Amino acid sequence: MSKKAVHPECSPIPAGPYTPALIAGDFVFVSGQTPEKPGTDEMVQGDIKVQTRQVMENIQNILAAAGCTMNDVVKVHACLVNMRDFAGYNEVYKQFFSKPYPTRTTVECGVAGGCLVEIDVIALRPAEK
Repeated sequence: MSKKAVHPECSPIPAGPYTPALIAGDFVFVSGQTPEKPGTDEMVQGDIKVQTRQVMENIQNILAAAGCTMNDVVKVHACLVNMRDFAGYNEVYKQFFSKPYPTRTTVECGVAGGCLVEIDVIALRPAEK
């Protein structure tokens, strides 16, 4: 199986040796995204809602570059610095997905760079017509 890197200009600049997303077979694997402004390594300041929205928009842009939408996401893994932020995170999260919702794991853990949230996803690529 071949792998194809996805590195759109509308995604944040990676802070290390990783690719924003890889297409592998029928799947797109999006690396953990933090609330950085597209095309930069500058983090958006704000509460969990502001940061979650930026993360989700970054994921949406990366998926679009891979030929997918948020509706193609089958798995979400989210890291919150503080689980007390779960309600705010979940409020924004629900605006990006519809039923049937993707499977999801949300854990409390440290996140690099002082941000409040990091999210990675796996999407199923639509069948080519």
